[in-house]
Amino acid sequence: MLENDLPTTLTRLGLATVLGLALGFERERSGHDAGLRTHGLVALSSAMLTLSALEMVEQHNEGDPVRVVQGLAQAIGFIAGGLIFVRGGDVRNMTTAASLWMAAAVGITAGAGQYVLVFAGTVLALLLLSAAFLFERFMPRSHRQESNGTSDDIRMPNRRGSPSQQDEEIYKG
Repeated sequence: MLENDLPTTLTRLGLATVLGLALGFERERSGHDAGLRTHGLVALSSAMLTLSALEMVEQHNEGDPVRVVQGLAQAIGFIAGGLIFVRGGDVRNMTTAASLWMAAAVGITAGAGQYVLVFAGTVLALLLLSAAFLFERFMPRSHRQESNGTSDDIRMPNRRGSPSQQDEEIYKG
């Protein structure tokens, strides 16, 4: 089931990390909270825990690696939930939370050695994130959330805690 050698282990861990970084790069480029380091670490740690569970089953003939996947899903759900920011009916960081969940899935599948699934899922996730970005960029202005310039508008902080330049332009007029 598991080749217990250094090259195989490094391949699985390295693949998870690199593809997690790719997902994080897209979020970093968009200026969101969870970027390169967060996605890379989530993917790497998920792969490590998956490999550990598989090795324990192989060495001791007991245990259930599916329980590790279940625990990871719950833990990442908790972390991703902490990223989601709701204020005044506006929800932020949902896509970042979902991409963090995807980084965990990349790590789990890389750790399990399911390379076709790892690559297919990562490529589809990157295409989805990029296509959605392009679609939103070229969507007519009437479909986007607009500010009406009243004092009731709520300015959401960017990753540095202050309103973004784009928000400043909207509120100036």
